[in-house]
Amino acid sequence: MFDAIVVGAGPTGLACGIELKKRGLSSMLIEKGCVVNSLYNYPTNLVFFTTPELLEIGGIPMTSMNEKPTRNEALKYYRRVADHFKLDIRQYERVDHVEGEDGNFCVHSTTREGEKKQNFARKVIFSTGYYDLPNFMGIEGEDLPKVIHYYREAHPYYNSDVLVIGGKNSAALAALELWWTGARVTLVHRGPEIHRHVKYWIKPNIENRIKNGEIPAYFNSTVDEILAGEVVLATPEGKIRLKNDFVFALTGYHPDFEFLERHGIHLNPETQRPNLDPETYETERPGMYLAGVLVAGVFTNEVFIENGRFHGEKIAESLRILLGA
Repeated sequence: MFDAIVVGAGPTGLACGIELKKRGLSSMLIEKGCVVNSLYNYPTNLVFFTTPELLEIGGIPMTSMNEKPTRNEALKYYRRVADHFKLDIRQYERVDHVEGEDGNFCVHSTTREGEKKQNFARKVIFSTGYYDLPNFMGIEGEDLPKVIHYYREAHPYYNSDVLVIGGKNSAALAALELWWTGARVTLVHRGPEIHRHVKYWIKPNIENRIKNGEIPAYFNSTVDEILAGEVVLATPEGKIRLKNDFVFALTGYHPDFEFLERHGIHLNPETQRPNLDPETYETERPGMYLAGVLVAGVFTNEVFIENGRFHGEKIAESLRILLGA
């Protein structure tokens, strides 16, 4: 019987585990992928928009070769933090469901070998993020193998016809790197231009490539259909067909709202924000807590590592008082 089980071992989940341990509370973290799985799935050459100190958890300093840390530096940092605090992390184990009540929860999970597990805890903290569930467009051909929702690196797409869907940071970075690597890149975005919040060192670069005709771009446009060797775009000038080998559908991601609702966590039907105590992050189901981006509903741009990392302190302090640690 643990004092708490944390579902998810991203930066916020790690912060929860650390703060619980600092207060003498026992905990286990269950993660369906690797530690900080979402960061691992970021583009290989990603540079964070923030500075190192804003990614720190547990009071452990983060160092970087430059002003802004890279993906690899972040991965190394969070591994080091997990080791430092000797967190009990079960990787590659998916939580299927949680039953029971406050003070006596049973967490059912499945390992990647298919073994069924049961672990017991007095409290449960969900910190599952949102990066694992892409926003689907609901169009014909979206399930083809050539459609990719996560951009990692450009090399495999050299000398290929590639369509990038989206107009924010991930789409702009992918389009640039693919073009630099020798792919024939086309960008399509439902908005009128590249999003104004694209990182300042990326935005002028992608806009210049578009202006020069090096990366053809279709704005105020959508993908109508994806075929084996083509894509059909709906543009202001009508439908057009383009030769195509790969599609990067970088249309964003969302939390697993259905999973939360199955556990009795009520969500606002419009915003998907959960009903919870803003001071302790306890939901309407006693003993169940949310941390990180889950508290923001569909407004996933409101919670980042920079502010989500502090949720663990509030939750752990609340549990310390409740459990008399």
